[in-house]
Amino acid sequence: MTPTLTVRDIRLAERKVTFRHPFRFGDVTVTAAPQAFVHVEIEVDGERSLGASAELMVPKWFDKNPARSVDDTIEELRRSLTLARQLYLEPRKPLSAFALHALVYPRQLKACAAAGLPQLAALYGPAEIDKAILDALLRLLDLHVFSGLARNVMGLDARLTPDLDAAAVSRFLSGGQRPETIDVRHTVGMMDEPDTLRAVAEADGCRYFKIKLCGDPDRDIVRLGELAAVLDALAIDYRATLDANEQYAEPDKLMTLIDRLDASAALARLRARLLYIEQPLPRELTFTTPLGEAARRFAFIVDEADDGYDAFPRALALGYRGISSKSCKGFYKSLLNGARAARGQGLFVSAEDLTCQAGLAVQQDTALAAFIGCTHIERNGHHYVDGFAQTPPAEAQAFLAAHPDLYRERDGAIRLAIDDGRLSLGSLAVPGFASGVAPEAIASLSTTELRTKEFAT
Repeated sequence: MTPTLTVRDIRLAERKVTFRHPFRFGDVTVTAAPQAFVHVEIEVDGERSLGASAELMVPKWFDKNPARSVDDTIEELRRSLTLARQLYLEPRKPLSAFALHALVYPRQLKACAAAGLPQLAALYGPAEIDKAILDALLRLLDLHVFSGLARNVMGLDARLTPDLDAAAVSRFLSGGQRPETIDVRHTVGMMDEPDTLRAVAEADGCRYFKIKLCGDPDRDIVRLGELAAVLDALAIDYRATLDANEQYAEPDKLMTLIDRLDASAALARLRARLLYIEQPLPRELTFTTPLGEAARRFAFIVDEADDGYDAFPRALALGYRGISSKSCKGFYKSLLNGARAARGQGLFVSAEDLTCQAGLAVQQDTALAAFIGCTHIERNGHHYVDGFAQTPPAEAQAFLAAHPDLYRERDGAIRLAIDDGRLSLGSLAVPGFASGVAPEAIASLSTTELRTKEFAT
């Protein structure tokens, strides 16, 4: 029987994270961002349990409106969290975790639209609260995330995805994966030097790489040539993906890029190892622009355009073959998209990242991706942030002690332990949502209460 719960309390906090390397995607360069922390207390049959989640509030990704400042777009995510908090705390009869999400979801979209937030930003608040609820529920049931998802303790169903049925959802969850390791896909930002590839491959053994594009075919082909020369010289069996971050606003330029990729002898080895191209078109053009010939020559996925439960089937009708999983966009959506992809026809879900930070964020997102069958995952936090960054030493040491296979202490900092290009996932199978550290020990220091302020709509 699926447990029903009541949310008794939600606490929001944040902590600044400073990057050690500038991270450039699209036309944005990020050097710091606040990380949000959510603590949720639930009650099930008179018994209470605490759960937590964490996620960076990345500026200018959820909303790329040039009229919005960096601070405005961070504020939108704070507003998304506080609006969702109000909705989850409204008095109501006990519901399953997913039934509660399905009830709040349309109300959150309406409230955020009235506040001037784009729909992608509206998803952020429920995504973080839902993760903390699941953490609390799994702790109460003494289940780890892989077992809990497979048993569907959250009551996931197809009410938000009419193209699926109950059998498809149940079949997918019961067949969920619990791998021992997952490959790391190292991101090459537009400000990263080509030689960093060699250093990463030699130091961590990475064989998967994600390369950012700028939207100019001439510049992108030159840069791809520089990167291909480094990768080819390593003599490893690598794989790569390309991420345009909405920069190819003109489909003709996208076709120029593809033509030149196919025609270049210098890029032949890279071309043979390219898995897919991510979000080539601006989100506002994605669902009005069929990919046409491009889709017959490359696999494409949507990411920034994924702002609702209908995004994947709409994209498939236009030639896309995949969609990204990011827990900041909603882990229920990732699970349901996994059920869609499991129907076959060459469909897939990829594991992407917005710089999940070491600790709770990276662990929950990685566990989700592993469960839905992703075999490699983009992990930016290990590269652009110095380990646990501004996390208090006691908190970082708690994660190291609870997850000694996932972290190691090196050069005075606790960092992800990437061995032979892989992360070990064994220690994530502990009661709760992929964390052996008690929720009350997370973000108890060096955080401030998350507060919102008015901004222009």
